[in-house]
Amino acid sequence: MTTLSPARRQRGPSRRGPGKRGPARRMRGLWDASPLTYLTLIVALALSIFPIYWMIVVATRTNDVVSDVPPPVLPGGKLGDNVSRLFGTEDVYFAKGLINSFIASGAVTISTVFFASLAGFAFAKLRFRGKNGLLLTIIATMMIPVQMGIVPLYMIMVELGWQNKLQAVIIPFLVTGFGVFMMRQYADQAVPDELIEAARVDGCTTFGIYWRVVLPALRPAAGVLGLFTFMQTWNEFMWPLAVLTPDNPTVQLSINNLANAYFKDYTLMFAGTTIAILPLLVVFVVFGRQIIGGIMEGAIKA
Repeated sequence: MTTLSPARRQRGPSRRGPGKRGPARRMRGLWDASPLTYLTLIVALALSIFPIYWMIVVATRTNDVVSDVPPPVLPGGKLGDNVSRLFGTEDVYFAKGLINSFIASGAVTISTVFFASLAGFAFAKLRFRGKNGLLLTIIATMMIPVQMGIVPLYMIMVELGWQNKLQAVIIPFLVTGFGVFMMRQYADQAVPDELIEAARVDGCTTFGIYWRVVLPALRPAAGVLGLFTFMQTWNEFMWPLAVLTPDNPTVQLSINNLANAYFKDYTLMFAGTTIAILPLLVVFVVFGRQIIGGIMEGAIKA
């Protein structure tokens, strides 16, 4: 049995001086934010927020301040009057545009999350003929620009008699290839095969497995997909402009009606834009916490 002498036992710890840092401390030092980093982030944040803040400021004032240099930085007291004039303008249909956008965005979001998660579960965990070919076909649809499908899609809406009807904005977008692919990738990693087999042993049907086992596990990805889908549908402009008329608009078309007026009232335009972004902020704040909480919960369990 070999033993170390006291001199050799003391030699090991003394090789690293007290002033030297270990590899772990050096790696932590690489991620420490410097004052320049904070300054850069603050400048970037100010440049990103100022146009939105200036829009809100103009919405609370009159048209006289639009061309002021330097621009005003303090809100005024005309927001209530501008909002009243906005909803009172007959040829804008702003209230109807808000209602139509809420209906279309809510229906498309719920449908996309349901069908995309259902198809993602099938592609990830079920076995059937042609699965790989169907998945490749869905992925291929993501490579086609949306602009290329407007003309044939508009002709279909005309043949169905859905022109200037709200279902023309909802039905073609009930599910997306991106949503199916995203949910398939997440279900493949988040749902263990043993969990599905245990549910089958307990006598659960395929849809029951999806509803009771798979869908709760897909909650973080479903939240992200729902948030993106709601924002995309709410901000959609080109397709509603093609299929809807100015008297049955979405909220984006209502703002466009203000922009196309002979006399451009910027206070009304900015007041309408401010109201139009409020639902997006509310949805992001409310569901963003749930998304982050679900992701952190899944990371802890993993």
